[in-house]
Amino acid sequence: MARRANLSSTHSGFFNNQATLAAQFRLISVDLRGHGESRSNGAAPTVEALADDVAALAGHLELEDAVGLGWSLGAAVIWLVLTGPQGHRFAGSVIVDMSPRVLNGGDWQLGLSREACDARSEAIAGDFKNFAVNAGQAIFAQPVAAERQDDAAWASREFARNDAATIGTLWSSLMGEDFRPLLGRIRQPALIVHGVHSQLYGAETAEQLAAALPDARAVAFPRSGHAPHIEEPVLFNQVITDFAAGLPRVRTVQTARN
Repeated sequence: MARRANLSSTHSGFFNNQATLAAQFRLISVDLRGHGESRSNGAAPTVEALADDVAALAGHLELEDAVGLGWSLGAAVIWLVLTGPQGHRFAGSVIVDMSPRVLNGGDWQLGLSREACDARSEAIAGDFKNFAVNAGQAIFAQPVAAERQDDAAWASREFARNDAATIGTLWSSLMGEDFRPLLGRIRQPALIVHGVHSQLYGAETAEQLAAALPDARAVAFPRSGHAPHIEEPVLFNQVITDFAAGLPRVRTVQTARN
């Protein structure tokens, strides 16, 4: 099946269905640089810059035993944070529908084709409004279910709020990344979430990612595309809750070693 290239040009509002988790967790929703209410202020953001921002926030908040949740582009950010100087603040991570390498090539064919990636670049530069409409629809299982039509229309409008130049720069940055060498360094347990009807990455991508991480397992959402947290929120929230409940506390582990 042909895969459509999609960079989740989203913001914290796309996780509104997870607000109920506040009864059990301290929730920190982040608008990445150039997304939502977080602007790039004229700078050309890269994936590394976004990760530096999140790491700085984790340090500023003095987080302990955090669970980092990254969806699409956000997953790449989480991988960089976990392998950086603030990684010790995280007890685990949840990765939602992402490939460790977006652009296929050589020994990696579980991402997106060069043609799909180039088509996305052209769409962003040539007609961002039309791109945003299509991207908002594409994050959902196709055809979009009647009960998700309003969500899809909202997603398209929110995508369109982004700055085309910023999204184009980030997309170019992401296409040049290969996170596979980092995966073996991530010791925190990881949950790999995959939508069965995703138009981006197949089940094999999720399985390969889980196998490459030292401590990870994959879970499939049967009625979802690229956005299980929107399409199956009740199941998603329960899976997250169960995963977090089984994580060892980082401080406890460190104290025991001392």
